[in-house]
Amino acid sequence: MTRDHHDHRNQPQPSRRTVLGGATVAALAVATGAGTAGAATAAQGSRWPTEFPLPDGFLPEGIAIGTKPYAYMGSRANGAIHRTDLRTGRGEVFFEGATGTVAVGLKLDDDGLLYVAGNTGVARVLDTRSGRLVATYQLTEAAGHFINDVTLLGDRAWFTDSRDGVLYGVPRGRKGTVRALPLGGDWVQTPDVINANGIVDTPDRRGLIVVSSSPGKLYRVHLKTGHASEITLAGADSVVNGDGLLRIGRTLYVVQNRLNLISVFELDAGARTATLRRTITDPRFDIPTTAARWGDRLYLVNARFTSPQEPGTTFNAVAVSL
Repeated sequence: MTRDHHDHRNQPQPSRRTVLGGATVAALAVATGAGTAGAATAAQGSRWPTEFPLPDGFLPEGIAIGTKPYAYMGSRANGAIHRTDLRTGRGEVFFEGATGTVAVGLKLDDDGLLYVAGNTGVARVLDTRSGRLVATYQLTEAAGHFINDVTLLGDRAWFTDSRDGVLYGVPRGRKGTVRALPLGGDWVQTPDVINANGIVDTPDRRGLIVVSSSPGKLYRVHLKTGHASEITLAGADSVVNGDGLLRIGRTLYVVQNRLNLISVFELDAGARTATLRRTITDPRFDIPTTAARWGDRLYLVNARFTSPQEPGTTFNAVAVSL
């Protein structure tokens, strides 16, 4: 199939995102001392629970948190989405999914649209306010592909394919075509392993950072050309088993799933070098895959890949301090 294929029947509805309005709200927040309120929220959040049960057999992998204290977690079992209130730890399945579907990487936009990596060549868009599926994009054929993770940058949601050296840009809540961005430059595509996995934007928001899980390298990707430049690691030989990525300023958090570890790097201004500053681990980690932030915490789902992946297997999410 043509990688730029787009079915106009699957176009999402016009976005509720209002960029100018958001800028005005941000300006008012600064002018009225919203930083104090933020500090109060963080202090209150320190009393919130740090463990969150998920349904038995849920098979979680992705997690996303937006501007409100709710975590959305996706299921590899049937594509369901579970929503948990971070303040109480209580949650429920708000999108039921369907047999044969998968939800792995997730990102939540400011307008309430949740972008979902669907593994078998598929990307989906859910409206978290209504619980409705608003768009489905068949990015590739199902066989030989693994649409794994997603990040938001500019007017697109960018998805990785762990089995092919191509990124896919899906329009964010507006009409348009899917863009295929083949990876070149330093990129190495290794057969029969997980290659491109987690993805975030660069600190200057002009490009993308992608982790290749095997053998464990970080790349900076040019948005126009797809040229991938390997990021030099300082203080670490690799980021093997690198899964979800999270960037806060120039700090890059790399979740290394089977190592039960988060490596914390400092990026230089051009995202050409990543210097290891510290690592985070926790006895509650059981193959954490992806991370999302709320306040001064990271929230992660335990995929438990080394445990039986069965209907009766228990799963959870945990929170650790940044």
